[in-house]
Amino acid sequence: MSLFDKLFGSHRQGDAPESRLPAERLAAVGASDAAHRAAQMLRAPTALMQLAEHEALAVVGFMRPRVFKRGTEIIRQGETADTGFMVLVLEGEITVESLMASRVNAATVKVLGPGSLIGEMALVDGAARSASCTASTEVKCAVLTRESLEALTTEQPATAAKLMTAVAQRLAERLRESSHKLQVYSKLVDTLQEEVDRLMPTPQGKHRS
Repeated sequence: MSLFDKLFGSHRQGDAPESRLPAERLAAVGASDAAHRAAQMLRAPTALMQLAEHEALAVVGFMRPRVFKRGTEIIRQGETADTGFMVLVLEGEITVESLMASRVNAATVKVLGPGSLIGEMALVDGAARSASCTASTEVKCAVLTRESLEALTTEQPATAAKLMTAVAQRLAERLRESSHKLQVYSKLVDTLQEEVDRLMPTPQGKHRS
């Protein structure tokens, strides 16, 4: 039996975990070895490693199961209407693609496997999706919706605050990585321009536009 099946057991796909009683939810995840494994995945370096074990387990209790067939577009770049969820990959792989302004076809950014988290940025700010995510195999995952996040905030505000802090730190790390890449690209462009100027010097008295 897969982690996905063990984790959610009799909790049917599509049921809203926030509708369960707190004691029922706590008992369901507390007695499940698979739920603890999912919580470990949520705390992986590819997800939200700042969470403590009990906090990650509490978040797992508010997540619901989803299965996406191979080729399914889980998230679409530029989407603004359906932004209220983030996905923790339990089994399978997801291809992340981004359509650049200067390209006709989307470029593959990365391929994500179990323990990876997608969609957390739009869950926080509700803005348009920044990239497209497609199931490159059958994907089994746990989904945290905005409704579940609101229920978590009401029921366990300290855990919800820690979750949002962990997400914010993850986004800040991405921003720093992007800033570093821009600095590298800028230096590369300057170096290439210097080489072009050396090979094709601008005639005296003329200036490049």
